[in-house]
Amino acid sequence: MWAWLGRLMRRERRPKTGLPDALWQQTLDACPFLGALPASDLARLRELSTFFLEDKEFHGAQGLLITDAMALTIAAQACLPVLHFGPGDQPLRWYDDFVGIVLHPDEVVAQREVVDEHGVVHHYEETLAGEAMHEGPVMLSWHDVTAASSETGYNVVIHEFVHKLDLRDGMPDGCPPLTKGFMGQPSARAARSHWLATLQTAYEAFREAVIKAERFGGAPPWLDPYGAEAIDEFFAVSSEAYFVNRARFGREFDSLLPLFDAYYQARR
Repeated sequence: MWAWLGRLMRRERRPKTGLPDALWQQTLDACPFLGALPASDLARLRELSTFFLEDKEFHGAQGLLITDAMALTIAAQACLPVLHFGPGDQPLRWYDDFVGIVLHPDEVVAQREVVDEHGVVHHYEETLAGEAMHEGPVMLSWHDVTAASSETGYNVVIHEFVHKLDLRDGMPDGCPPLTKGFMGQPSARAARSHWLATLQTAYEAFREAVIKAERFGGAPPWLDPYGAEAIDEFFAVSSEAYFVNRARFGREFDSLLPLFDAYYQARR
């Protein structure tokens, strides 16, 4: 009896329904950077996207009607960072802290409140193309989803779902949970130290380039200057570029390429 139960529990989950070929091709056309993936990765991405659509709920805001094509376009890009995180639907466990994805037609103006070191409360507005909350839903602007570009390294879907990976331990610090043995490190703590030291160096160089461009008319950096706001934003912004234009990312951030290859388990 127990052997039978064990086999049942280990049985791989299968998609309840398949994706129509025409719909999948429409997604590939909408995300041309996916065409650089090997055929085996594309097949795996298609399967994982199907699981994603079965598990998540899409909600259109401000009267936005979400089509199957829109949902799949988001699902495929959301699954890309975790594509090699295990067989079957195991990679989606990294996203199991939420169900809802809220899609707005355009950017959203959010009301913010911060308390400074003197206890004074400051209110301000922030324009958002997307937002990922710890143990909460993911918000996206459809306009920005369609603005993804390999040329500029911009991809808001990947950006927000990388934030979800970063937030798995509850800390938005630019370092996702790592295990012993990552890049040969003897412990999880050593892996984290190695990650943060490598990322911090690249972040500081990027931040300096952004400052020179904005204040002194220097050459603008390739990536979105928003990555200079904080190291967790730099992790998300640089991950966007890694997935949509790995070749240029490797030239611009040669120190980060081995780090991201090791984490995302790139197969090239």
